[in-house]
Amino acid sequence: MPSATFPSTELQTLKAQFFKSLAHPIRIRILEILVRGEVKVQDLQKALDLDQPIVSQQLARLRSSGIVVTRKEGTTTFYAVSDPMLGDLLQVARTILNRQLVGVRSLLRELASEDRERDKGKGRREKARAKSFSRRAHDSLAATGS
Repeated sequence: MPSATFPSTELQTLKAQFFKSLAHPIRIRILEILVRGEVKVQDLQKALDLDQPIVSQQLARLRSSGIVVTRKEGTTTFYAVSDPMLGDLLQVARTILNRQLVGVRSLLRELASEDRERDKGKGRREKARAKSFSRRAHDSLAATGS
């Protein structure tokens, strides 16, 4: 491997902490709303359809990590992303996941095709067994005179 300058351990730790701060489905949902613009905390709760303590807990984690910022207007608190590039980050994640899912979908289609082929063969075998059973039953009944 060619000699390259790698990020310092400190920088790698900061990156890991950043991604760890994002590592919760509710936090991702919050960010997907906030990248569109500033939102009142009450509207965020309604949009997420979650109880206030849950939303507050996740917002606190995002705020302590510097991922979201707040603004107060009277008694109302507004939340926004601290950096608009968070929207780009979410889009990149969506693109990566979509590419992975395309591969998975392809494998699932292949599995489904194999299942259909197996079921066709299974169906033929079951029909042959049923026919054989029916023939034996008929022969048995004929032999007993029923």
